Amino acid sequence: MLDLRGLISREKITGLFSTIAHVRISVSRSTLLTVAALTLIFFVALSVRLLPTRWGLELSEFDPYFHFQLTNKIVKDGPFDWLTWTTAESNRWYPLEKTVSDNALPGLAYTAATLFNIVSVLGIPISLYHLCIIFPAIFGALACIMVFFLGRDVGGRAVGLFSALFLALNSSHITRTAAGFFDDETIGIGAILLFAFLFLRALDNERSHRSSTTYSILAGLALGYVTATWGASLYLIGMVTLFTFILLIIKKYTRRLLLSYSVTFGLGLFMAINIPKNSIDYLTTWAILPVLGVFILLVLREALNAIKSRGRRVLLTVSVLSAIIAGFLVLSYLGYLGSIAGKFVGTINPTQRGESQIYQSVQEHRMTAWGSIYYDYGVGVLFFAIGLFFAVRDLTTRNLFIIIFGITTLYFASSMVRLTILLAPAFAILMATGIVNLLRPFVTIIKRTPRIPSGRKYITGHVGKEFSGSVLILIFLLLTLTYSLPSPRMFSHAYSPPTILSASVPIKPSEAVTEWTEMLRWMELNLPEKSIICSWWDYGYWIAIKANRTSLADNATFNATHIGLIGLTFMSNETEAVRILKERFDGPDGPPTHILVFTTFNSLGGDQGYGDEGKWRWMARIANQTVEDARGFYLEWGERLQNSTFGHITQEGQWVWNDLGKNTTIYKLMLTAKNSKVQSPESPELKYFKTAHFSPGKEIAALGQTEAGQTVYLYALVALYEVDYTQFDIDQAS
Repeated sequence: MLDLRGLISREKITGLFSTIAHVRISVSRSTLLTVAALTLIFFVALSVRLLPTRWGLELSEFDPYFHFQLTNKIVKDGPFDWLTWTTAESNRWYPLEKTVSDNALPGLAYTAATLFNIVSVLGIPISLYHLCIIFPAIFGALACIMVFFLGRDVGGRAVGLFSALFLALNSSHITRTAAGFFDDETIGIGAILLFAFLFLRALDNERSHRSSTTYSILAGLALGYVTATWGASLYLIGMVTLFTFILLIIKKYTRRLLLSYSVTFGLGLFMAINIPKNSIDYLTTWAILPVLGVFILLVLREALNAIKSRGRRVLLTVSVLSAIIAGFLVLSYLGYLGSIAGKFVGTINPTQRGESQIYQSVQEHRMTAWGSIYYDYGVGVLFFAIGLFFAVRDLTTRNLFIIIFGITTLYFASSMVRLTILLAPAFAILMATGIVNLLRPFVTIIKRTPRIPSGRKYITGHVGKEFSGSVLILIFLLLTLTYSLPSPRMFSHAYSPPTILSASVPIKPSEAVTEWTEMLRWMELNLPEKSIICSWWDYGYWIAIKANRTSLADNATFNATHIGLIGLTFMSNETEAVRILKERFDGPDGPPTHILVFTTFNSLGGDQGYGDEGKWRWMARIANQTVEDARGFYLEWGERLQNSTFGHITQEGQWVWNDLGKNTTIYKLMLTAKNSKVQSPESPELKYFKTAHFSPGKEIAALGQTEAGQTVYLYALVALYEVDYTQFDIDQAS
């Protein structure tokens, strides 16, 4: 038996600790200050993004609930079982059955599942649901660290630190990475920044070929991760392809560019086509084929370098370009070229959005007002433009990338509100570039006395340090005002409650609104497991995942006609509504058992427009666009809306329903719910819908006062009704 007493003694242990205590790691003061500043920025970013938790630990918006459901599936059943998972098994899109993996990007779910497994092994007591709530705040703060490294490579340490600070306080980034917002952007922005950092390093001519190849492989892995995580990967691929093409045009081609481009896109696209949603067809879409085209041009450029004869160079160039054009035309004629998804086309060309009512009905798909961009960035818009100027003035490879990054993201952010988050990191870097380059001369003046040239002579004298200091203070005040006036925007965005705790109403109540959480909890505890709920598609995820009951549709918008039929159900009279439910939504568990509406109103009985009383127009329009026939009941809803067939708007701007509008199912269901809280001269009779449960309908907030001094309050109410098919069958038989 081995005797360890001779090997281990008190003296030896004491000597070991003494040796360790005398070890001194050589770290410069600037490095320590940088690490300290980054640590502070990280915790500021994390703290701001955790503010919504004061309202309660809930996921926000709608899509995060699906991502949580997918993450939970991976954690419980393993990393591959979800590949055969269907909507029927996940309580969604009844009675349709579609494989979930056909329309899901698993990058976020795999990342969260991996993190949960790690913290579980470490013994940290946290549920998966709560981890998914704080997950966005953690990775949003990490993106601020990632933008530092990219900014440092672009413009130096100061640019990196400013970039990290600006992204940490950016309201658009905060909104999409705040606690509870468990969506693709959470890790998508950080992954894009990581890719840019690695790819630009791969192009650095000062690095060895081995180092360049390593960075190219890592960049390819990062690109594959982005394609598995976020649909905006199409933007990243297109932007990098454009960047490479411009390098060719301005004669900055190098063999290293061909190597890095080939390795990065080869590996990245190989990973992309192994994602079920993409498949091999991904390579033949109009968004991806330019990658191949630019690759051929890079190979052509390398071949031309080896050919000395001018005639042969011209002949080869013409032949290759002709082959590229002919190849595209042939593939298009044979039908092998896949189209770009509709919402991406609508982003590139906003004029095409009118063709899809579903696309237009989503608030985050609307075009961005320039005023809102200024509201987010304030005077930073000026520094962004200055940053562009300095980047163009010194057109290095990295600066060219940031210029393209900034201009293209500015265009897409203007095209769609949701994509303002894409602009955030590019804006932060260019804004930091502008500020640092503006401040550099004044910082130099503070450090030493310059000699200021005047014509051919030099005027020797002192430029007061007070002047330079005043410039620094002025810029600091401008930046402070940008983030603090007219209100602290970063806190304003972060302090908003999760959507489900504000009853999906765009105001900030004094306390959490529990209308939806109470209703979903009641449904989970009191409805039979086979219950099927018909509601507008906005609430589908909440019903399927939070209440664990089957819904007809949700934000995934798998089938537009299916959603159109739901809209037609609500806009029909009771008889036709029940007929549609029974005949068009019948499935293995029968037709829908319940129907749900959400309405908001004030204490005077007026509609507020935040609930279905503001969404019924989209129900009619989508039904008009997607449903061709429904047993002869289908009418030209679009024309009827234009002709104000359902009612009219008064001079005070209030919508007033007419007799046809008052006969619709949506109107009767909402008014019945409203009458449970406020007095109304009307009392509609429901023939085939019986009250199942109403949420408490508490006062959310005070809206103001009437001329008589009466306080007007806002109410939100979720109403669930049971469908009476027995009475319907009796009436139809008679």
